[in-house]
Amino acid sequence: MALIAMAVYSTEENKKDDCLIRTLESLSMTVDLKKHRLILSINAETTNTMHLVNDWKRQWGHDVAIIKNYKNIGTAEAINKCFKLREEKENCIKMDDDVVIHSSGWIEVMEDAIRRDSTIGIIGLKRKDCIENVNHTDSYYRSKLIQLPQVPGERWIIVEDVHHVMGTCQMYSSALLDKIGYLYQPKQYGWDDVLASSRSRAVGFKNCFLPHVEIDHIDEGATPYQSWKEKHATLDIGTITKLMEGYSSGTISTYYTPFHE
Repeated sequence: MALIAMAVYSTEENKKDDCLIRTLESLSMTVDLKKHRLILSINAETTNTMHLVNDWKRQWGHDVAIIKNYKNIGTAEAINKCFKLREEKENCIKMDDDVVIHSSGWIEVMEDAIRRDSTIGIIGLKRKDCIENVNHTDSYYRSKLIQLPQVPGERWIIVEDVHHVMGTCQMYSSALLDKIGYLYQPKQYGWDDVLASSRSRAVGFKNCFLPHVEIDHIDEGATPYQSWKEKHATLDIGTITKLMEGYSSGTISTYYTPFHE
């Protein structure tokens, strides 16, 4: 069983209610939500968001947990509120509210990959705009295909070993979360996936894509909010570089928690 955490940010400006519902419908068609549990952590909603979510729940008969934050606390902290509810040895998925997945059983493949190779800390679904590939000229983006151990009767699983797993849909192994705690980003948006991937490698895990599972990023990004996100992310590059260097050298702790322990 896996915990699926989704940060929801729907406003009248970004008009993402439609993306959210398409994402939820995609989950209904590809995931057994009686086996895996979904938590929506809502940073912003329109007057119609919860009506749409409740209609979806009734249509599909899903029991979904809702966390209302009543303000935008940022993607990482919204997801962290969900991860805090994870059970012992439960793998956790961070999933955006604007992605459609086209293959059933993808969570089971992710969990199977982690079971076969306990050094996989993060495994994600690969967007079509990701540039990692085995022939890339830049070593940071050059990936390696790994065939995971298999016994007769099991499916073959090939993963793509990379530095950074884009955070659109990624599973964190329970073993990794025990080591690094929760997601971290300096501000409200951006870089949590980059930093988590860096922390994962720093504590001895590998990061992988499941490149054969087709997904689509469905947010067209034609609103002022998209421009804000891009500018916001760009301003933090220096900070992110220092953090990654600190994780690698051991001068900055890879463990982070926003909660009192």
